[in-house]
Amino acid sequence: MSPPLPFSILHDRVPALLRDVAATVIMPRFRMLASEDIVEKSPGEIVTLADREAELRLYDGFDALGLDARIVGEEAVAENPGLLRGIGEGRVWLIDPLDGTANFAAGREPFGLMVALIEDGVPVAGWLYDPVNGRMCVAQRGAGARCNDVLVRARPTGHNRPIAALATQFMSPDLRAHIHARAARRLDLVPIPRCAAEHYPRLCLGQNDVALFQRTLPWDHAAGVLFLTEAGGHATRWDGSTYRVGDGKAGLLAASNPGLWARAADVLLGAELGLNQLEQRAA
Repeated sequence: MSPPLPFSILHDRVPALLRDVAATVIMPRFRMLASEDIVEKSPGEIVTLADREAELRLYDGFDALGLDARIVGEEAVAENPGLLRGIGEGRVWLIDPLDGTANFAAGREPFGLMVALIEDGVPVAGWLYDPVNGRMCVAQRGAGARCNDVLVRARPTGHNRPIAALATQFMSPDLRAHIHARAARRLDLVPIPRCAAEHYPRLCLGQNDVALFQRTLPWDHAAGVLFLTEAGGHATRWDGSTYRVGDGKAGLLAASNPGLWARAADVLLGAELGLNQLEQRAA
């Protein structure tokens, strides 16, 4: 059995680790990358020297905490996909050392660092750090969400038509066009930030009301879902079930509150398209 989680220690040490890695590894390379520092790790997916060095530093830092937890980072999985086996079992640190890599490599914001601590597939603590603006979002299961140590309650934008950012870039062109056409009837669409470390805070801080995701790699969403739900927002799988790491289910729909989630679900996942058809076409 894993030892009890020392949340009082994690509260100080994890943000300090994220800030240190950002200050010493990531920010010195922002807008300073050479062409050889950026490589394609898979079709359409790039990785930079900063991603890889930051992950190594974070791995060492989390290993030193001694929580008897597996440590699974995005770049390690890119090299060894087998690390995802059993990801929903036991205690696991999930690391996204540089979320929004394409933005970072292009010399633009947003980008950030994301870390989640998982127990048997359930996110129990999460951190999202924006090193450009110094924004640290933290959530602990059952203890609420904070932004720069200030308690956060998710608030909608207040617009008559909810503001929605739909991450449909991995869908087929016909499905993407269909989803956007449905959404445009009752939602106001805005560009996605292409950075989950920014996407989820926008749902809490009165900037966006709704987010839809198809691809849900665990390091991209575990911390964000926890932050949003602890702030009073709502996020589920497309079938309405509770999000769990390693559950094998499709997509995520997230909103600033349950009412907005229900409105968005009716528009985006409603009977006209059908959940089974959506999942099959998005696969």
